Amino acid sequence: MRTRILGRTGVEVTELGFGGGPLGGLFEPLDDATAAQALAAAWDGGIRYFDTSPHYGIGHSERRLGDLLRAKPRTGFTLSTKVGRLLVPQDPAGRMDEAFAVPATHRRVWDFSRDGIRRSVEDSLARMGVDRIDVLYLHDAEEHFEAALRDGYPALAELRAEGVVGAVGAGMYDPGKLTRLVRETDVDVVMLSGRYTLLDHSALDELLPACAERGVSVLAASVFNSGLLATDRPEPGARFDYAPAAPELLRRAHRIADMCEAHGVTAPQAAMAFPLLHPVVAGVVVGMRSADEVRRNLAAFGAEIPAQVWADLRTAGLLDERAPTAP
Repeated sequence: MRTRILGRTGVEVTELGFGGGPLGGLFEPLDDATAAQALAAAWDGGIRYFDTSPHYGIGHSERRLGDLLRAKPRTGFTLSTKVGRLLVPQDPAGRMDEAFAVPATHRRVWDFSRDGIRRSVEDSLARMGVDRIDVLYLHDAEEHFEAALRDGYPALAELRAEGVVGAVGAGMYDPGKLTRLVRETDVDVVMLSGRYTLLDHSALDELLPACAERGVSVLAASVFNSGLLATDRPEPGARFDYAPAAPELLRRAHRIADMCEAHGVTAPQAAMAFPLLHPVVAGVVVGMRSADEVRRNLAAFGAEIPAQVWADLRTAGLLDERAPTAP
């Protein structure tokens, strides 16, 4: 699998990365054995970039990822996690976590302070059982942006200067705030969730031009917009950005699928290929929860998308004129 370098760092990622959200029980429970099989299939398929967060299953995703990676040569993979939420133990009292299908053994406390970030890194290293993190992101800082910019970014830059991490950035869904971060700091990479996909091109307005100007890489996450583009045709109850898809979005997804089918490809194949056509995008990160899902995505990734697919989408008004359609 092809790799790319993040920004001006020496950190390398495979063009397809493994997103660890589902390992935390996103949407529905996930057992350890199924998670281990998914990760093993990803490794066997050539994926060497793995992304996680304390938030994902209040530590379950990090722990499960560590179970795989501890047995691999440390120079053989790239690992990223995130900061901004500390996990505080609590009595679950029979309750389940509000965000993930796991027992509520911890509560999340927002903290973008220097001390909070350093503690978060130490906790993540302990949960995963690894000696270092390659990429560290400020996570979901939309509602805490000033604190993340004022306190969080300097803490990340300090860790980078100390050699604790190789690259720093932020993972968010708001392209406007990410643009400000890119312009006002010296981040290496941003992970953009759902805002440069076949269904949402809003990152073309400011963020991608700013990244090109500043030499910052983009990792495109949620390229299926949390489900709507994950299958050849939207399935009943398909989600867009974690909520039931609106009728207009369903119609748009079906039109995209029509044009893909006309040229012998699928919507998931095109959805993974599209972001990588932009020169600042270093990779796509796809959340996966089972070995079968991993193998399906690996088979779809890298499919040759005929140029006419992009031309037809553009003619139909489904693809922004500014979006590159060739490498």
